[in-house]
Amino acid sequence: MGRDAEPISGGTRMNYVPGDLRDQLAHVGYDVVQSGLAVGSGGNLSAREPDADTCWVTAAGTWLDRLSRSGFVSVGVADGEPVPVPEPYGARFTRPTSELALHLAVYRARPDVNAVVHLHPQTVLLLDALGERIRLVTTDHAFYLRRVATVPFRPPGSIELAGLAAGAVADGTDCVVLSRHGICVTADSVELAHKRVRNLEEAARLTYAALVAGRSLTDLPDDFLDGLTTV
Repeated sequence: MGRDAEPISGGTRMNYVPGDLRDQLAHVGYDVVQSGLAVGSGGNLSAREPDADTCWVTAAGTWLDRLSRSGFVSVGVADGEPVPVPEPYGARFTRPTSELALHLAVYRARPDVNAVVHLHPQTVLLLDALGERIRLVTTDHAFYLRRVATVPFRPPGSIELAGLAAGAVADGTDCVVLSRHGICVTADSVELAHKRVRNLEEAARLTYAALVAGRSLTDLPDDFLDGLTTV
């Protein structure tokens, strides 16, 4: 039984979208648009089964809040080549997102990562443009995010950007700000990546609110941070 499942009479109740990874990613896409973390097609998502050599990634031009299984392309992690899907869901789109290099570079750098979420959340990017770092304000922020890295600007979709992101996550960091562009959030499941994205933007909003109020935020105690176990 998964960590987020609980037994009920005659079966199991899940509190997250079960089953196909594309359905889980479609749920993320709808939620982040409704929550104001993304606009239209402003971002891309991917996921793979543990230790799989292929991943599902959003197709070029898809709207994040209108995704269905047909809005994903199966791609080889090692070579980046589309993999034919023996079902009608694979027939509509054949060209993966222009940020494919970012997703593949992260998977190659982190074998433990099974989901990558790339978005352009407004508050995170506003703080980056102001030269302000995101503070981990609450214990939830610390638990889910741990630390937030920032990499310098490189053109979206470029190999250079993918390399910088991969280098930033190689030490176990799961939340990376791509300067003046967006975020790259990773996890071992779609659900956990979803939680991290929500917490990252919340931390950014609280940080910005403190700046507007003319107040400075202190970090959580080091002994608390050091005592956190891996999510």
